[in-house]
Amino acid sequence: MALRQFIRCSSVLSSNLKFSRSQISARFFSNEQPALDKKEIEVTFVRANGERIKVKGKTGDSLLDVVVNNSIDLDGFGACEGTLTCSTCHLIFKPEDFNALPEKPSDEELDMLDLAYDITDTSRLGCQIILTEKLNGLEVKVPATINDARSS
Repeated sequence: MALRQFIRCSSVLSSNLKFSRSQISARFFSNEQPALDKKEIEVTFVRANGERIKVKGKTGDSLLDVVVNNSIDLDGFGACEGTLTCSTCHLIFKPEDFNALPEKPSDEELDMLDLAYDITDTSRLGCQIILTEKLNGLEVKVPATINDARSS
């Protein structure tokens, strides 16, 4: 249905404004780098028992994506699938890594972190941390317990 509306709209535009269909269609394509060309970023998750899980993600992935895409078994992690309605993807960063994160936490993230167990000054939600090349080699601690804020 949407495609038909687009074709109808582009036909009307091209006939009225003398634009070709290819000129109109070109505006709807993304200029972003294809997913296959994204750089791999190494991330280490450290469980509360000290077990280290070293995996790779791609630039543009969230830390939640990295856990899911690598099938890391972290019980209950990311229960809300990144919708910022729980606190199950709570991670603890080293101070230097925390300070180097490109984005500061939003008010919504801080509200969810208030509901997390074992919160620290360097806690963030993994669904809100997007990998960049500068984060290559990142190491994050996974708290021993999680709290799903949706069930509070």
